[in-house]
This record gives sequence, C-alpha cells and structure tokens, in this order.
Amino acid sequence: MPKICYDSDCLRRLRNNQERMRLIATANTIIESYQAQGFDLTLRQLYYQFVARDIIPNKDTEYKKLGALLLDARMAGLVDWDAIVDRTRNLRSLAHWDDPAAIVDACASQFRIDLWASQRYRPEVWIEKDALVGVIGGVCEALDVPYFSCRGYTSVSEIWGAAMRLKKYVKVDQIPIIFHFGDHDPSGIDMTRDVRDRMRTFGVPLEVRRLALNMDQVEQYNPPPNPAKLTDTRCAGYIAEYQTESSWELDALEPAVLAALITTNIQSIRDEDTWNTSVRDQNASRQQLASVAERWDDVVAYVGE
Repeated sequence: MPKICYDSDCLRRLRNNQERMRLIATANTIIESYQAQGFDLTLRQLYYQFVARDIIPNKDTEYKKLGALLLDARMAGLVDWDAIVDRTRNLRSLAHWDDPAAIVDACASQFRIDLWASQRYRPEVWIEKDALVGVIGGVCEALDVPYFSCRGYTSVSEIWGAAMRLKKYVKVDQIPIIFHFGDHDPSGIDMTRDVRDRMRTFGVPLEVRRLALNMDQVEQYNPPPNPAKLTDTRCAGYIAEYQTESSWELDALEPAVLAALITTNIQSIRDEDTWNTSVRDQNASRQQLASVAERWDDVVAYVGE
C-alpha cells in the first residue's frame, strides 16, 4: 500500500493544520475499511461516506474541497496512492509471456466453460454509472455473470446489440433477465423502464429487475439526499410518485450492499445441482491444462517427435 511523499512542503503544511489532519485520518479509516472488504473506492464514494457520517455537508463545494485535500494528502505521503481510483480512465495494453509454458499455466486458471449454458435463466447486470463498475465487477465475475455500464441512458446501438445477444438465448429456451442499478432520481428511475421498453421494441421477451436504488433501500440505509433536478422533464412525475423533491445517488450505498444484492438475486435464479456439475467439469479441464504446463518440456519433445 504505497504512501509516497513527493512534496515535503505540503506535508509540513498539513501537519500544521489539525483540522485537515483529522479529515485525512478519517479518510484513511474509511479507506482501510473498504480495503478490508476487498474494495477500492472513487473520490465520490469517499465523499458520500464523509457526508453520511455528518462530517461535511452534501454540497458540490465540499466535494471539491475534499478532492483538493486528498490530492495534497497523497502528494504528502499521508494517503495510499492505490486507495482512490479513477474507473473512467484506464491504460489498455497486450499481455506478454516469458515462455509458452507460462501462458499455458495462466490459461489453466483462466479456462472457463459457460456455466450458465445449462441453466434456465441468462442473467446480466447493468449499472447506470461507469464509476461503479469496479465495485460490481468482482462479484459478477465470481458468479460468471456479464456486467455492463450503461453510462446513463443506454445508446440505441448498445440496446440493439444487447437485444441481438439475448435473442440467441431465447432461441435455446433460456430466459434473459437484466438486473439493473441506477440512481434514485427522476432519470435514474426512468432508465430501468427505458431498458425494458426498448428491449421489447427489438422483440426480446425478458425481465428487467431493478435491484437498486429503491425507496425501501433509501429508508433502510439513509444515504445523504440531493435535491432532485427540477429541470428534468421527469421531475414532476417523480415528485408526485415519491412525495419528495429529494434524490439519492447509487454511489452512496456501501459496496458490500451492492455485492450482496447481486449475489442474492443471482443465486435465487440458479439451479445449484446443475451449477455444481458444471463447476466440476470446469475444474477438471483446468487441472488438465495445469498438468500440461508442468510437463511442458515433455510436450515439446513429444510434438518434436
């Protein structure tokens, strides 16, 4: 966990400011709690944890101030550089290997059969915000479930492509189901409806189940509210239905809550006996590949002969 000081003057200024040091200590406590659960977090997620603890008010100016503080704290070596992530900007590159045996060995652990091929349902997890993909990615991959960042309202190209993909499952008598996550605000609520309606337009009979953020979860977890955007054309209907001018962001929920929602709902549609049989078949194939990697010199000699 690297805490590297690149600015000693910044470190000195921070240490001379008790209030800023108190906020940094709180940030590190929250960060360590996330890391203990296997999660990293974005600046906005950290900000909502501060708001939920009544440490700072829920204002855009406070978000910017916290961002500036975290920048100084990281430059001063007081906060782990790996702790705060930007999930919207990533370097992409090709993988490289030292020798053929290494890639075969890697393939052993990465080899996967389609564990859902023999199941009744075909689930996917869709989430409104790209910044939360890192939160749901681990649990979705563990469950062998595809996941997708809608980045707001899903483009017609992506909806059509998804419809063509899900139609293939319908043709083999599987039932597609999309588990959808969005903000609890006028547009975030409507996005679930939009996915369902446009999928039906393209002829896909499926269920779209909204897992979060729902009003019962707002009442249970009490995330910090934001004012609903009155300029949103859907705002009047939202206020009429929920009797509130407040809205709530998905980012404010703890990652463990999102992970548990996914796990519980995916497991509820899964035939466990069929699943376990498929997992055993997959593990047997992985062991075969591992054995090939261990005896790579023998394989090369055999092929040479």
